[in-house]
Amino acid sequence: MSWAPLPRGRFTGIDWSAPGAIDGMDPYLAWAEADGFVGYHRPGHHDQPKWLPIVIGLREGADVRALVNASSSRWLQIPQAYLLIPGLRHCTARVSRRFFDHWRKGHVVRSLIERFELGLPVDQHTSALKDCCHRHQQPLPPPQRVPGPVLGLIDGGLAVANSAFRDAAGRTRVKHFWRQDNLYGGPWPGSPDHARVPLDPTRAGPTPPDLGYGHALTGHAIDNAMARYTRRGQLDEDALYRHLQLWDLARPVNHGTHVCGLATAPGGLLAPGLNDFASRCPVIAVQLDWANVLDTSGGAMNVSVLDALHYIVAHAADDAEIVVNVSWGTLAGPHDGTSLLEAAMDELIERLGGRLQIAVPAGNAYQSRTHANATLAPREALDLHWRVQPDDRTQSFLEIWLPANAAGVAITVQPPERPAQAVTLRPGESGMWVDARGVPQWTLIYPTTTALGAHGTCALLALEPSFSREPGRALAPFGVWQVRLHNQGRAPVTFDAYVERDDVALGMNTGARQSYFEDRHYDTQGNLGGWIDHAGNPTPIRRSGVFNSLSTGQRTVSAGGTRATDSGPERLSRFARYSPQKPSPDPQRPQRPGVKPAPDTLAPSDSNTALWGLRSTGSLSGSTVRLAGTSSSAPQVARRLLNALG
Repeated sequence: MSWAPLPRGRFTGIDWSAPGAIDGMDPYLAWAEADGFVGYHRPGHHDQPKWLPIVIGLREGADVRALVNASSSRWLQIPQAYLLIPGLRHCTARVSRRFFDHWRKGHVVRSLIERFELGLPVDQHTSALKDCCHRHQQPLPPPQRVPGPVLGLIDGGLAVANSAFRDAAGRTRVKHFWRQDNLYGGPWPGSPDHARVPLDPTRAGPTPPDLGYGHALTGHAIDNAMARYTRRGQLDEDALYRHLQLWDLARPVNHGTHVCGLATAPGGLLAPGLNDFASRCPVIAVQLDWANVLDTSGGAMNVSVLDALHYIVAHAADDAEIVVNVSWGTLAGPHDGTSLLEAAMDELIERLGGRLQIAVPAGNAYQSRTHANATLAPREALDLHWRVQPDDRTQSFLEIWLPANAAGVAITVQPPERPAQAVTLRPGESGMWVDARGVPQWTLIYPTTTALGAHGTCALLALEPSFSREPGRALAPFGVWQVRLHNQGRAPVTFDAYVERDDVALGMNTGARQSYFEDRHYDTQGNLGGWIDHAGNPTPIRRSGVFNSLSTGQRTVSAGGTRATDSGPERLSRFARYSPQKPSPDPQRPQRPGVKPAPDTLAPSDSNTALWGLRSTGSLSGSTVRLAGTSSSAPQVARRLLNALG
């Protein structure tokens, strides 16, 4: 076992250990190549990708049209939807090895691209798009565009035929429905077997040409399918969803259906008899690829959510007012609105001149101990203790965010009970610990700048699982990892460390176990005053700043969670325990420039102190289910925004 340099990438051809190679790049791409993309494979499968999905941010003065004209669809494929809005500087793409050949040789595309970030290279995302942009060609808008105001929904598991989403004539209000999956089977919920089988386009719908993957249904196609499975005035919803190959809807609860109910269903416990505009408006819905739901670390979210936004915008009329709800998110990231996805969402809102609004949840990890924050004086060192759990079958990630003046900060990592394996890196350095076979177990990548944000840098500590049923899989040690930050410079440095989300999503069984920080000063007693940060507590673990990394943009609207019915002192009872608070109860904590401290607005996510969650629409018509989380707050905010338009 030994410490080794990062290898030359088999896909990109980049020598990641060369001086400056990691600077300004996505460290997750370097790690994915180091371990052969094993973190993105289904268990037992080790196919190497032929194409990689990425999100691209272009330099000032460049746009998507210039990128398309300067490249070839043989090695860079951009969905057609990104040419429907002139002047865009953000897009998704599929890139082949030849893209990186051109990148390394200084092709003109490199002068256009400011940064890019890896998506999730799994299954259909590693194949070419069926349709894409071509040089000097302008795609046409899709047919049957929906006039506004319209609700856009991006989520997983949407019951398109539920009576809550039908109009007075019994027709679905879901006018366009795009599911990003190309295949079924494997670990996805409700799949009939474990074989990966292509979806049938005669049942799931054709591939939308403006995005080039997945399957789409129009409202007319859904209505026809509903009529086929209606007998004596009664719709057989189970049979309908089997026909449409939406097997996940066999479960009584689905996150997307619950969220859509809060945004647009009539009635409800919060407002009995509700008959507002939102309960009648049309819906354009995108069901995220189940790979997104399976991977709670958000490895595919950037590509999938941005594509989903552009599908919704493309299928709404040119003058339609659009409110989109995205009840999804992760924990790590810059938290200052400069991640590529957040920058792309802000740009899209700006380009549409205010007719697009996006509601996002503030997050559910307020008590999760996944955030550490402090200011290091010159020559000061601070130890963080990161608890990685046994029997974790997924990779774990820790991001350490440092401002631009942090060139003097050294980072030392010591694995649990292995002092001889401790390593110390400074900005611009990287490496990995490998086993006797040369297979990487963990890595520390510490660039001087990063593609993950626009300010400062991010040092990434990435670990393989602590347990696996795959023979020969490299494993990382579990226990307490000691991470020391030592400010060897002459100026104070404020840092934030974020443990990435690694829990198990609703209806899944991934073997994920959430890691977290430990500190003897952190209050875990659960007393009345122990659910918020106190300025006098010396612990570096902070609740303040624990925020959904999708929700810190400048133009999106983030929603924190409250209780519908308060009891007791207002500060202690008003907020859901898991939600960030507004205003922050610890406003004096040190912050990097631009970090978002509190949600933009609030909405209920719990009924009361004892009864967590809210009731909303179940998978089958007439059923209700209860789910907790700020995912329930965001659609209520979306509903307010819709009603203000209607």
